[in-house]
Amino acid sequence: MADREAPEDDEPSPAPLESTALLLERVREGDGAARERLVARFLPLLRRWASGRLPAYARSLADTDDLVQVALLKALDHVDTFEARREGAFLAYLRQVLLNSLRDEIRRAGRRPAEPIGEREFASREPSQFEQAVGRDTMEAYEAALERLTAAQREAVIMRLEFGYGYTRIAEAMGRGNANAARMLVARALVQLAAEMEPHREG
Repeated sequence: MADREAPEDDEPSPAPLESTALLLERVREGDGAARERLVARFLPLLRRWASGRLPAYARSLADTDDLVQVALLKALDHVDTFEARREGAFLAYLRQVLLNSLRDEIRRAGRRPAEPIGEREFASREPSQFEQAVGRDTMEAYEAALERLTAAQREAVIMRLEFGYGYTRIAEAMGRGNANAARMLVARALVQLAAEMEPHREG
């Protein structure tokens, strides 16, 4: 009997006949429709990713959806500086742009005087939902370890762990032969990620 993947891994990539690299090339040429299709493709993914990553006090100053949309449009405005080889690389690039935007918003929020409301002052000391889930130290170790992976490993980890891509979609996004090849890439990347994080755990 043929090995069958879990349902989420059978999910096809959006618009499989129109690759992200092709859309990016059209955006560089000034194609507004291609730009809209890229926004439609990645905006929901980035919204889900960003949910819970802003602490309460920062969320009160900037709506997360607006922040995500601005970050995505900013990335597309500078698409000439990015050489897209595959969807995974572009997604990793978008993640970094958005992560920088979130960090900037948190810094800006921290510099503003707290409103004289007890609940707001308590909220300003609490970590984001994401930090609560994984722990701030673990999150910092993860980000540092992620930077030490190869580009392909980093993209595979980001797509699988952070964006919930199935293996079939990862294979398509990275130009791998099939889901099993993508699964092996993810597995090896996770082993390497764990090895890179180990010194932080011991510390």
